[in-house]
Amino acid sequence: MERDNHIIEERGKNTELLPQELIIEILLKLPVKSLSRFKCVCKSWLSLISDPHFTTSHFELDTPHTERLVFFVPRTREARSIDFNLPLQDDSASVALKLEFLPPKPCDIQIRGSCRGFVLLDSCQSLWVWNPSTGAHKKVPSSPTVLMGMFFIFLYGFGYDPSTNDYIVVQASCNLYGLIRVEIFSLKDNAWKEMEGINLSKINNWNDRRNGSLLNGVNAIHWLTYRYNVPEHFILAFDLMERNFTEVPLPIGFKENCDFNFCDLGVLGEFLSLCVVGHHCPAEIWVMEEYRVQSSWTKIIVVSVDQVPTRYFTLICSTKGGDIVGKLRSTTLVKCDAQGQLLERQYYYDCPNGFPMTVYTESLLSLPFDSEQAENDD
Repeated sequence: MERDNHIIEERGKNTELLPQELIIEILLKLPVKSLSRFKCVCKSWLSLISDPHFTTSHFELDTPHTERLVFFVPRTREARSIDFNLPLQDDSASVALKLEFLPPKPCDIQIRGSCRGFVLLDSCQSLWVWNPSTGAHKKVPSSPTVLMGMFFIFLYGFGYDPSTNDYIVVQASCNLYGLIRVEIFSLKDNAWKEMEGINLSKINNWNDRRNGSLLNGVNAIHWLTYRYNVPEHFILAFDLMERNFTEVPLPIGFKENCDFNFCDLGVLGEFLSLCVVGHHCPAEIWVMEEYRVQSSWTKIIVVSVDQVPTRYFTLICSTKGGDIVGKLRSTTLVKCDAQGQLLERQYYYDCPNGFPMTVYTESLLSLPFDSEQAENDD
């Protein structure tokens, strides 16, 4: 903090002595936390750091991004953001975030996805896109299908299409007669569009809502889902640029040997991952080292069954040092080393249904219609 204040004072004194191009180059190399503070240096810095071209350039620089965990305190409109690269019991690793824009009703908050610093929230039957780093937010209008009633959403996805510079919300819903509709919301157009010619019949049930895992390297959202007419589990993928659904193979022999009731699909680093747990068995973590190549699925870690109740272990992410961060019984965070040995654990809240949690990337990025949204909020 003192270092940042010193930098602010020095930059303020010498702003007029430095070429604008050099100032921009320096600021682009600073973390989001510092840039948020530096907006108060002068009006020109506030304008520069808030400029969409600057925020995009800052995010897309080929430098390591700062990732954090965010989860919501049960029965409140408060979230906590955690630097999972620090010791979990370090007080400086956790900060409180307010979500005053959400309805004051006592609704549960669910997380439906995370992309480029934004988190897709589901509260009181409404979707919101929120940047935890800046507080920027936008309410997503209900889709025409949902407004019709009698349709129930069973798949959610959230991602970014670089070809159109647009953020996309994907949802699949069905009615009691098995009719399925897939809709896409474009934040740039601020509109929903139903996809034509999509056949997702006999895929999981409306009371089994699943959130997609975004794999940035291939611009695709993935779900571990269930095909009722076979029946079997499989990985469904949605290409955000091509706008189509395909399947990604599970590991060889996986379907025969896995209890899918205790299997989670996610993303670990740059790879699609699977975490499998069971009664009195170690938690196994698999990654797909070469996308869509079935033989490239590799079991990388076995979490020790002697140290954690692995039946309730859920994989979340990995640290910069290669440690594994997971969740136990939806109330406790744990960190294990690359050999699956427990390093530390941190209890948070006694919540029977657990608390939603996701990884987000710190960013200064803004959303389309932010100014309009701000006016509406006022």
